[in-house]
Amino acid sequence: MAVLLTHVCRVPNRNSPSAILLRESVRIGSKVHKRTLSNLSSWPPAQVDLLRRLLKGEDLVAREQALQIRRSLPHGDVAAVLGTLRHLGLPDLLSRARCPERNLICALLTARILDPRSKLATARGLDEQTASSSLAEALHLTSATADDLYEAMDWLLPRQQRIEQALAKRHLSDGCLVLYDVTSTYFEGRHCPLARFGHSRDERSGNPQIVCGLLTNAEGCPVAVEVFPGNTADPKTVAAQVLKLRERFGLQRLVLVGDRGMLTSARIREDLQPVSGIEWITALRAPAIKKLATDGVLQLSLFDQTDLAEITHPAFPGERLIACRNPLLAAERSRKRGELLAATEKELEKVKAATKRNQRRLRGTQRIAVAVGKALGHYKMGKHFHYRIRSNGFTYERNQASIQREAALDGIYVIRTTVPTASATSEQAVRHYKELSKVERAFRSLKSVDLKIRPIHHHLEERVCAHVFLCMLSYYVEWHMRQALAPMLFDDYEPDAGEALRTSIVAPAKRSAAAEAKAQGKCTADGMPVHSFQTLLQDLRTVALNTVQIGEETCQMVTVPTPVQQRAFDLLKVTCRA
Repeated sequence: MAVLLTHVCRVPNRNSPSAILLRESVRIGSKVHKRTLSNLSSWPPAQVDLLRRLLKGEDLVAREQALQIRRSLPHGDVAAVLGTLRHLGLPDLLSRARCPERNLICALLTARILDPRSKLATARGLDEQTASSSLAEALHLTSATADDLYEAMDWLLPRQQRIEQALAKRHLSDGCLVLYDVTSTYFEGRHCPLARFGHSRDERSGNPQIVCGLLTNAEGCPVAVEVFPGNTADPKTVAAQVLKLRERFGLQRLVLVGDRGMLTSARIREDLQPVSGIEWITALRAPAIKKLATDGVLQLSLFDQTDLAEITHPAFPGERLIACRNPLLAAERSRKRGELLAATEKELEKVKAATKRNQRRLRGTQRIAVAVGKALGHYKMGKHFHYRIRSNGFTYERNQASIQREAALDGIYVIRTTVPTASATSEQAVRHYKELSKVERAFRSLKSVDLKIRPIHHHLEERVCAHVFLCMLSYYVEWHMRQALAPMLFDDYEPDAGEALRTSIVAPAKRSAAAEAKAQGKCTADGMPVHSFQTLLQDLRTVALNTVQIGEETCQMVTVPTPVQQRAFDLLKVTCRA
């Protein structure tokens, strides 16, 4: 039987170097026949050795040295956020010159979106030895301490006005609509001049507050932010915004949209009316609406055929008043009032029981009055109750007349504006006011859902302002990412289609058919799973930047993206290459 064998052999050559031959041997019976296939004498010894090992069936490289992954860092989410940040040109807005501070600010903006943490924790995530992602490597940061990040914040704050002016130039123009609203957030500590006790929107009345005012364009894209002491009333922030829009941003004509609690009659009279070129849209507060009803201008018969009507009143000369009635809002307010009345009666019954118990009975007109006042003030329902206090007890009953007067105005709100009809119809004016919900959405993202601006631990006033400005810039990046990724998210990327389904601007907003299909099927039209913004970022984290060692050589390789991940990169127009 013939057995064929190919091997490398060394043949002595007397006084010359040995010949290295590639030979083929075959055994036929008891005899071995050899045939030279090639002369390898000119090959380097290392190549000859590799060929010999290959012919013997050995591994060319030892298994323990063949390929090792020395380190693997989450990279896809970093590539998505940092790529968007660069695509928006934010590094150049920060500074035209390349400098360490610019890279550190880019790192802070990206880290705030990916994993909002303290500056110390962020610094540890940027250290080469303790890196939690590829962010430091993508920005060529070898290390960064918490002090480095604080110094970068100090470097950023003097540039805030210039950056905001550049953003305003991008997103605002003469005659445009500007949305403005404020929020508060709680503060940890007692040493910052901005930290003051005031109205807490976070139900943290035991903590000092700071107030933040945010300006956006009509689509909700943030343009500027300002920080005020925590005891600043909302209307007191308006004058600074008017000055900013006119002098810093150079807008000669604009329409300012503000909440009813901010654009009060006093602010309109003192801050807006003296400035030419500024129109405004706001809404009347409850006492003013009651006055319209008392004067007979606002009647329920207005809404027999429609849910929207324009009215006039001598107290608002030269202004348009657009009365709206939402039946769903009316039902909700009626339900809530009923529950609050029942809860208040429950508190009053506890006080009444205290006046009749056997031990430590509650007695005395003054003591009983204090307890009754607390019970009525708990849910702010005192206006809807009649009560009579005696030295040994009290009686109460519902004020049905007051309840009925309030119920008659359930679901009614009145838009107040100076925008002429030629520029905005009644429906458009109502729609513009409702667009303030976009600023509220920004506050939810800044405070709770994504960026977690609170709690604030900085002691210096400048650091607090820089922290808030950093969070606004991070939301600026996130806002653009959400716009681009909308087809993959639960967000509605066809809002105009949803508006077409709406029977009236007063009626609740409707989602487009595409958004409803995504919500029900949990997948996009092309069969990909639908994500929230945060779960999509988590999915992108699995695209890793791997440091690979092959023998003595080291290189970097990026995980091949899945179809869903590649779709996200395509929508953002970024790449995930190392």
